[in-house]
Amino acid sequence: MSLSATKFVHPITTPPSTRSSDKPLFSTFFGSNHTKLRFNKPIVAAQRRSSSAASTSSPVVAVSDVVKEKKLKSTSNLLITKEEGLVLYEDMILGRFFEDMCAQMYYRGKMFGFVHLYNGQEAVSTGFIKFLKKEDYVVSTYRDHVHALSKGVPAREVMSELFGKATGCCRGQGGSMHMFSKQYNLLGGFAFIGEGIPVATGAAFSSKYRREVLKEPGADEVTLAFFGDGTCNNGQFYECLNMAALWKLPIVFVVENNLWAIGMSHLRATSDPQIWKKGPAFGMPGIHVDGMDVLKVREVAKEAIERARRGEGPTLVECETYRFRGHSLADPDELRDPAEKAHYAGRDPITALKKYLFDNKLASEQELKAIDKKIEELLDDAVEFADESPLPPRSQLLENVFADPKGFGIGPDGKYRCEDPKFTQGTAHV
Repeated sequence: MSLSATKFVHPITTPPSTRSSDKPLFSTFFGSNHTKLRFNKPIVAAQRRSSSAASTSSPVVAVSDVVKEKKLKSTSNLLITKEEGLVLYEDMILGRFFEDMCAQMYYRGKMFGFVHLYNGQEAVSTGFIKFLKKEDYVVSTYRDHVHALSKGVPAREVMSELFGKATGCCRGQGGSMHMFSKQYNLLGGFAFIGEGIPVATGAAFSSKYRREVLKEPGADEVTLAFFGDGTCNNGQFYECLNMAALWKLPIVFVVENNLWAIGMSHLRATSDPQIWKKGPAFGMPGIHVDGMDVLKVREVAKEAIERARRGEGPTLVECETYRFRGHSLADPDELRDPAEKAHYAGRDPITALKKYLFDNKLASEQELKAIDKKIEELLDDAVEFADESPLPPRSQLLENVFADPKGFGIGPDGKYRCEDPKFTQGTAHV
């Protein structure tokens, strides 16, 4: 039995949330004793309708019974093979080292504007995206470098884009917050809160339409929509949950709840901080998972993605994670309690994966160090490539502004103004 919006179970028991300023922010989140999902017997729709309206317990869909059955039948207690473990480790190290290099380059003046780093959240990107096919779609946010890398966009292209160079994945016109790659079906990073969710919903609709209406063979693409906790109070979020559930679109809504929206605590900004509850409210599964554990994320991601690919509709997954740096590299990060930051630093997802690999004899220290060295060399090459790459030509400035050159106007000679070399050079008289 797979995840289904009709197979609700009672929610996991968690202590009542608090927004009091005299208590630690993380008191009701991971790091407490309530870190495991509980599987309870499903209740039927009639039981849900007859439940007391005054009840404060909202139903939640847990990880499917299929996952549990697979575990029971498995002859091994291992969650991953050695090969899978090394792939996960390499992808997470690539993300972490890349962001550390970005910080160096930013402070050396190689990058401009706002740069938002992903340190600490690698388990979410790796856990989800590594279950996708190349044809599947990813829609990101302004914290998008690592999503691009996990999807397969070469480090050279991502670094060059951050440098504003013509060899970047958007030819230097996107920058840090707008990574895009048609080749790898990365549909963009989006700077405005919630802006990417309708795009992701449209991509999922396109997949369903091509499969069910146009009858295109193999049109089973799944879309992942990544966004943060601060987005979950915005209108686009609710509108798209409704459309996705109504049309059973092949999409997974992935909430990267790092507990802070710039400098606003999630607990102060949301009446009910348990975002996963909003999934069942729209008739789709809602799951809460430890976003600092790549193996737990991976387990949920596998079932949600396969469910979408089977045509069973969307899933809302809340990954509780934490960013180790400030909101951006321009943020002095003085608002968060040092004890809170130390608490989550002790739950580093890369350290946790390394421990699992060592404890289960899936990798040696030498093997992981070899991966570290490989990634360091890759990033040195990416920086050198980006630094030596040319800046975009001035003529590129007017590209991708209008779908039809007529929209820009016709000059006195009857030709499109955008075709006038003097205009693109900034010397034409208009």
